[in-house]
Parts: sequence; C-alpha cells; structure tokens
Amino acid sequence: MIRYALACETGHEFEAWFGDSHDFDDQNARGLVTCPLCDSREVRKQIMSPAVAAARRPPERRSMMMEAMGALRAHVEKTFDYVGPEFAAEARRIHAGEVERRGVYGEASPDEVRALVDDGVPVAPLPPAAPRKSEIN
Repeated sequence: MIRYALACETGHEFEAWFGDSHDFDDQNARGLVTCPLCDSREVRKQIMSPAVAAARRPPERRSMMMEAMGALRAHVEKTFDYVGPEFAAEARRIHAGEVERRGVYGEASPDEVRALVDDGVPVAPLPPAAPRKSEIN
C-alpha cells in the first residue's frame, strides 16, 4: 500500500491509499479518484516528504481529516454497490471483465485483500464509520 497527498482543482488537499504506485494513475485516468469535499475528478498528486513520526496534529486538522474521511465513506455508500462478504469475488469478476465495471464495497479478510493486491486488483480500505455520539462516552 502507498499513501499519496492529493489536491483537487479547487485546492482541497487530502490523502488516499492505493495498492501500489500504478493504482493511482489507473484509477485517476478512469475518473475514480475524486475529492471527498467537492467531488471534483480533477485530482493530482502533490509533492510528499518521507513519513516521519511527528507531534500530534492540532485538533482542527484532526477534525478536518475526520470530516473528509466521513465524506469519503458517505460518497462510497451513496454511489457504490454494497456486495457484503462477496467483495473479493465480485472485485475479481469486475477486474477480469466478467461483469460490468462499477464501484463496489463490502467486507474481505486480510488474506483476501492481500491476494487481491498481489493479483493487481485495485482495492482500498474504506474509512470506518464515525461513532455515534452515544458510543463516544
């Protein structure tokens, strides 16, 4: 997995994970990479520095990140097909061209995800759902 710093044409900055360095180019060319804040498909990589452990992020930055992850999850849940525990099998069928190409999400075991990535099937983890206020305390 590789993490890229990205920006859309309107200047929103966000990060996304891809299976390998070619996944971003492939997904971006097919219009699958969108800004989680404005849904723009004009997304580009930004210059990144190596990952270095740093002090905790300021609360406002964390809040923005949580909001962006929530927007990403909401976008996927609204526009992709939920295939539940059949995710790995359906992702393979889509990748092989056996069924219509479309966005899907669901559940897969770590072993299934590793096998998909090893076989070149583009997958990415979906951010977790935000906890309900009753679950926070």
